[in-house]
Amino acid sequence: LQGEGHIIWMDDDRTAEWVRPCRCRGSTKWVHQVCLQRWVDEKQRGNSTARVACPQCNAEYLIVFPKLGPVVYVLDLADRLISKACPFTAAGIMVGSIYWTAVTYGAVTVMQVVGHKEGLDVMERADPLFLLIGLPTIPVMLILGKMIRWEDYVLRFWRKYSNKLQILNSIFPGIGCPVPRIPAEASPLADHVSATRILCGALVFPTIATIVGKLMFSSVNSNLQRTILGGIAFVAVKGAFKVYFKQQQYQRQAHRKILNFPEAEEAWTDRQTH
Repeated sequence: LQGEGHIIWMDDDRTAEWVRPCRCRGSTKWVHQVCLQRWVDEKQRGNSTARVACPQCNAEYLIVFPKLGPVVYVLDLADRLISKACPFTAAGIMVGSIYWTAVTYGAVTVMQVVGHKEGLDVMERADPLFLLIGLPTIPVMLILGKMIRWEDYVLRFWRKYSNKLQILNSIFPGIGCPVPRIPAEASPLADHVSATRILCGALVFPTIATIVGKLMFSSVNSNLQRTILGGIAFVAVKGAFKVYFKQQQYQRQAHRKILNFPEAEEAWTDRQTH
């Protein structure tokens, strides 16, 4: 028999224990203890400490357990404490892992940019507290710097004044042609792929700057100056190509057209099928 508040299994056992667990009246006032225990198990889903209330009158069931012995009580208390402490412990371990990973990355970046021997000398002479605070900020600053999309400002300037700057039209023919419509552009950080590209690009940037500096500015003796020049050259060249590529995509989207539906082909296909 299904009541309004509980599911009641009626059987022939006349000795079954009945209980009135809530404020309900009428046919749902009394239920079998065993049937109610089954329903509570379904609601708790393995968590015996979870609270369960009547779905009809919203009265919370008074659930009691037999008294525990001292050993079982201590074990149960330890289990509860561990269950509550584990999420905070896991969060602390994760934060600590990220922090020490950032410290290690910062130290490797310093040795890569300044030079292995020079970087070790700098870190040995520096204050330990300064290293613990300064080294993790290196990847953070790289990521924040990567999030500055200066190419977008160049694109806006390009699209606004491309008709007046004839030098751009001579270098890139047709780049300043008027567009029939303004296409919609997605937010660069809305896509998770863009976020991962920003992260990877920021963390790989010191290595790329070092390689470009060695290839293009090998005559510079200072490792730091060579890496800085390599980074500036890489950002400038990559930004120029990115601006040109995004402008071409913008032009392509602006000149997009939707064709008429081929009714003639549809009619010919219908004749063939019939």
